[in-house]
Amino acid sequence: MSDEPVQDYLGLSGKTVLVMGVANKKSVAYRVALQLKQAGAHVIYSVRSEARKESLAKLLSGQDVFVCDVESQDEIDNLARQLADADVRLDGLVHSIAFADYSDGMKPFHETTRRQFLQAMDISAFSLVAVCNALRDRFCNDASVVTIGISTTRMASESYGFMAPIKAALESSLAFLTKSFSKFSHVRFNAVAAGLLKTSASAGIPGYVDSYLYAEKVIPRGEAVTTDEVAATATFLVSPRSSGITAQSIVVDAGMSINYFDAAVVQAVTDADTTA
Repeated sequence: MSDEPVQDYLGLSGKTVLVMGVANKKSVAYRVALQLKQAGAHVIYSVRSEARKESLAKLLSGQDVFVCDVESQDEIDNLARQLADADVRLDGLVHSIAFADYSDGMKPFHETTRRQFLQAMDISAFSLVAVCNALRDRFCNDASVVTIGISTTRMASESYGFMAPIKAALESSLAFLTKSFSKFSHVRFNAVAAGLLKTSASAGIPGYVDSYLYAEKVIPRGEAVTTDEVAATATFLVSPRSSGITAQSIVVDAGMSINYFDAAVVQAVTDADTTA
């Protein structure tokens, strides 16, 4: 048994990370924040509204919580001012923000309205660009930015509506942010491309629960990927241990993508067809 002291393997001790997007204890953002704190990082939070801040008062008791609705450039700029006034330097940013209006139910993709698409693009994709631009002077030279994507933006899943093209734009922006920030820093930009997760937000998507249950049948281990597994990858990407990774989307889906044609699932479908 070695007597050497336990090392801070991830190199996150004493680092300051801004986590955006906590809605409740099941949120990906919250699970990432927990793991960052366990690794020794100082976590500060940004939430959508004062009402959300109040609802999280118990969960985030004693934490630094800012309010920033990313649909408003004024609020993004105000967040930057507040961090500057507090002389906060960011070693990392976790962007776990997405929204799509499914209030009229899930419709065929070609019936997506301009308002729905542009609002989802603004909140879910462009917000990463806007926030990073506003905070560029707050980032340490080697800061790491991590956003949350989806495991595939090419699978035309009806249960995900029009969000896959939005997430594709988010994923594409990683390369362009990396390139433009490289003119004055070593800030890195990556995404965790998550498989289907059991979160409060996803449960509100029409048809999502059935897709989640199907995913559990297709995944080789028979269990869906967990939020904590996604959070662990995000924590690694924030850390200096991932310094050689940038402009990438790391798929975390427990192998779902290799097993769409699992024999048992195919048999169940063909059996259903013959008995229909």
